[in-house]
Amino acid sequence: MKAYLDCYPCFFNQILNTSRMITNNEGKIKEILVAFGQFIPSISVQATPAEIGREVYRIISEKTGIEDPYRRIKKRCTQQALTLYPKLKETIASSEDRLLTAIRVAIAGNVIDFGINTDFDLDKDLEELLPQELAIDHYEEFRATLKDAHRILYLADNAGETVFDRLLIEEIRKPVIYVVRENPIINDALYQDALDAGLDKVAEIASSGTDAPGTILSMCSKEFLKLFQSADLIISKGQGNYEGLSEESCPVFFLLKAKCSVIARDVGVTQGSIVLKKAKNYEFSREKGDTS
Repeated sequence: MKAYLDCYPCFFNQILNTSRMITNNEGKIKEILVAFGQFIPSISVQATPAEIGREVYRIISEKTGIEDPYRRIKKRCTQQALTLYPKLKETIASSEDRLLTAIRVAIAGNVIDFGINTDFDLDKDLEELLPQELAIDHYEEFRATLKDAHRILYLADNAGETVFDRLLIEEIRKPVIYVVRENPIINDALYQDALDAGLDKVAEIASSGTDAPGTILSMCSKEFLKLFQSADLIISKGQGNYEGLSEESCPVFFLLKAKCSVIARDVGVTQGSIVLKKAKNYEFSREKGDTS
């Protein structure tokens, strides 16, 4: 998905929010804003928001000397999510369709995003999102694909959200490779964030080899690309991964909340909707599968 002009005000807001977490030096913050403004003319019209976001945070890091400004916030979000784990586990166990409920829980966890929205209430948002209907519901195709899948990749999004991913992986009940970012970018999950959430207990943890806030195949490592190309089910969490993979032909299902109007328009839903969407360029079976 290419970036729209609407994305640029959002990038400037992200710069302000992130920079003010690091410094109260307004001159330094202005310097970062100016540097991004000077970078804009060089951006290709085909660039994805994730590619531009990578450069935004590179500029912030270079100007401030802070590599991972969200490190403490990521720890806090994971700890908060872990306090909800027992209750959510019970909700899944008592539901009529455990897999579907686990998917909804994983999507609900996608509210944890300091890149788009720094003002969220996790408990309140979960209470509102869990009963919400899927605006795009490709669950039957997902179940059928999962039934026959032997090589499953799960592309992580944000730290804290990792706990909700763990709940879904526990319901999948098959070997899963959980893919995180190689280096810090916004509050995206790194290897340590996955460990903090207990993902090592339910999945193999791997890196995409990139610090982009999304899965952009041209930027990923050869090791990851081998995993990606051999997978027969790819679970893609969040907007950044959607931005990088929405035009790819691969067995991917996107799990996300459309948190901004640009993504909502591209996906074809109203802003705030939750989505389980199959790749548009890949043919999936519609046979119902038993995932037990």
